[in-house]
Amino acid sequence: MEYVATTLTNLLHQTAFFNLTVGNYIMIAVACVFLYLAIRKEYEPLLLLPIAFGMLLVNIYPDIMVTPEEASNGVGGLLYYFYVLDEWAILPSLIFMGVGAMTDFGPLIANPKSFLLGAAAQFGIFIAYFGAIAMGFNDKAAAAISIIGGADGPTSIFLAGKLGQTGLLGPIAVAAYSYMSLVPIIQPPIMKLLTTEKERKIKMEQLRPVSKLEKILFPIIVTIVVCLILPTTAPLVGMLMLGNLFKESGVVRQLSDTASNALMYIVVILLGTSVGATTTAQNFLKVSTIKIVILGLIAFAFGTAAGVLFGKLMCWITKGKVNPLIGSAGVSAVPMAARVSQKVGSEAEPSNFLLMHAMGPNVAGVIGTAVAAGTFMAVFGVF
Repeated sequence: MEYVATTLTNLLHQTAFFNLTVGNYIMIAVACVFLYLAIRKEYEPLLLLPIAFGMLLVNIYPDIMVTPEEASNGVGGLLYYFYVLDEWAILPSLIFMGVGAMTDFGPLIANPKSFLLGAAAQFGIFIAYFGAIAMGFNDKAAAAISIIGGADGPTSIFLAGKLGQTGLLGPIAVAAYSYMSLVPIIQPPIMKLLTTEKERKIKMEQLRPVSKLEKILFPIIVTIVVCLILPTTAPLVGMLMLGNLFKESGVVRQLSDTASNALMYIVVILLGTSVGATTTAQNFLKVSTIKIVILGLIAFAFGTAAGVLFGKLMCWITKGKVNPLIGSAGVSAVPMAARVSQKVGSEAEPSNFLLMHAMGPNVAGVIGTAVAAGTFMAVFGVF
């Protein structure tokens, strides 16, 4: 009987109930809220669901993220090895390849002025950078945090890893993906506040047709120009344009399909669960995390506002030919931000069709956020 009692006691003490802290239970509750938002509300479920589940796993079983040095048998936890791929910038770069293979750059090629709207929406990044410094973060941490303003999770992870801010990677990534998921909630009030009903009703002329040759040359030219000026952007911009070239060349359909489907979804699983697994209670429940969440919201709001205001300027210059709503799509959350521009525009005028016009600033924002990250890396001498 003593043997049975000892065995049962040992088994009982091996359960998570005896090892979890109050902070772990709080994070488990947060993970459940995220799962609810992903499944019930469908807020970017492809991203939010694996992040939330990784958060859930690591706060029940912290050893799933243990490093080989900390492990008794010298073998790291499962999600630790996924996370190493984040630190090495492999997964964010592969995400960009998949995005490129899924994206049509035609609207941007047809309306090159969209580049200006995408650039304007990056204003929030630099507002957040100076705000983070004012809140006590060092310059590299501030740069990593500020990229949240571009609503671009992979770039946020990429830059945090490159700048050696792995301790902040979890809060930064969760904040970035959360705001990407909440684009339909955060953006419309800002868009309506800064525009008049008359402006929201503006119908834009149909975009010109874009030839196949233009679509093939675009990723090649962008890669050459951007990477010559900022070589540090090559992992992101290069993979984005490679994926798009797969799509537009028409001669490697198998590669295009793989990059935009199977590979993309595998990478999302690995990246999402590993990012979620960085949110242990001891890493996440800090004052710095609250600051990051606040700074991310400020950056995202200012980025949206800057895009809309620049859209209003273009509207005035073109004498009412540009609907300012498309400027909000420059924050990079593809294609969610463009859909929000369409939704707000159609609420003002049901026959309004802004989606393709908004896709121009939207994809320009992806490039703009990568350029902003490359600029920070160049400033700090990181390659």
